[in-house]
Amino acid sequence: MSEPQKTLPFIYQFASGAIAGVSEILVMYPLDVVKTRQQLDSTNAYNGTIRCIKKIVSEEGFSRLYKGISAPILMEAPKRATKFAANDEWGKFYRNLFGVSTMSQSLAILTGATAGATESFVVVPFELIKIKLQDKASKFNGMTEVAKDIVKKNGVLGLYKGLESTLWRHVTWNAGYFGCIHQVRGLMPKPKTSTEKTLVDLTCGSIGGTFGTILNTPFDVVKSRIQAGSTRYIWTVPSLLTVAKEEGFGALYKGFIPKVLRLGPGGGILLVVFTTCMDFFRTIHEKK
Repeated sequence: MSEPQKTLPFIYQFASGAIAGVSEILVMYPLDVVKTRQQLDSTNAYNGTIRCIKKIVSEEGFSRLYKGISAPILMEAPKRATKFAANDEWGKFYRNLFGVSTMSQSLAILTGATAGATESFVVVPFELIKIKLQDKASKFNGMTEVAKDIVKKNGVLGLYKGLESTLWRHVTWNAGYFGCIHQVRGLMPKPKTSTEKTLVDLTCGSIGGTFGTILNTPFDVVKSRIQAGSTRYIWTVPSLLTVAKEEGFGALYKGFIPKVLRLGPGGGILLVVFTTCMDFFRTIHEKK
């Protein structure tokens, strides 16, 4: 992202990211359920986004498309808040470190990657619980039940299963997302009205979300399998090789269509809501 017009306190960045994250998840969550089902499926029973949705609804009921949403809702606020706040804070850090006043393409990528690593430590427990609830074989009824089972069997650190693969997933997505936003925004004409600004943000965020998804889907596939509990998948790189060898390279992009349908437009929604909230908070802060 480009440098803000005026630096705002951390709390405003955090709140804007939280509001953006919850807005995105409320709109896009069913596609996340479809994505997870396809990534966990090694029999191709859930091929096709529309087919998968129909299969879930007919066999398990419409509400199943929203099962496990409590974990993402609770996760989205700290997750997206951390994403944007960390990106802004790391951006300030790197600009000071390298003695530059504006964000460059390489700094945008570095900042995004570091923000993604920071975000990973916040989201792992929520992602683990969400995956276990979204799995068709799941016998759990809610996130508290899942959390208690994990802690009972593996201790508190068990909630961080899949941390390494989550780091790969978030570092690549954030680097692609924020790096692409910086590049695309620099190529577009400077908006003159609030409507034009919204359209620019929506375009930049959607392209960034799509590019980030292309980069990180293989890591997301193995992360889902690692967190689902299979003992065959433990570390990211060996898991990538196993999936490619046994199911073909294309299997590393299972769930790509629902994922990109979510995170392409979803990335646009995130950026639009975030920047809108930041503009709102800026007017409040300047009146103090």
